Amino acid sequence: MQERDDRGGAARLSAAEIGAALGERATLLQFSSAFCQPCRATRRTLAEVAGMVEGVAHVEIDAEDHLALVRELEVQRTPTVLVLDAEGAIVRRAAGQPRKADVIAALGAAVRD
Repeated sequence: MQERDDRGGAARLSAAEIGAALGERATLLQFSSAFCQPCRATRRTLAEVAGMVEGVAHVEIDAEDHLALVRELEVQRTPTVLVLDAEGAIVRRAAGQPRKADVIAALGAAVRD
């Protein structure tokens, strides 16, 4: 997962923008589409990691239903995963199916004790 800071600072997303509450410590935000096979595997991986780390939420968004946000964030493919800190700042981004170890490592940049 890579850092991304294209807009002059860390972009922030609110609970209203993603349609769900942010995690107390971090949020794993997944952009998916209906017929995306890797999205299903990504959903399982992110749900598992979110279940392992207290205060981390997994939120899945259908890209087709949120085109304005997809365009704003330049989501090019599904799955795309954004790791948000407790305030909703994007700290990591990955396109494609992430490995569990990479998701756990990316959470380290978002979770502050």
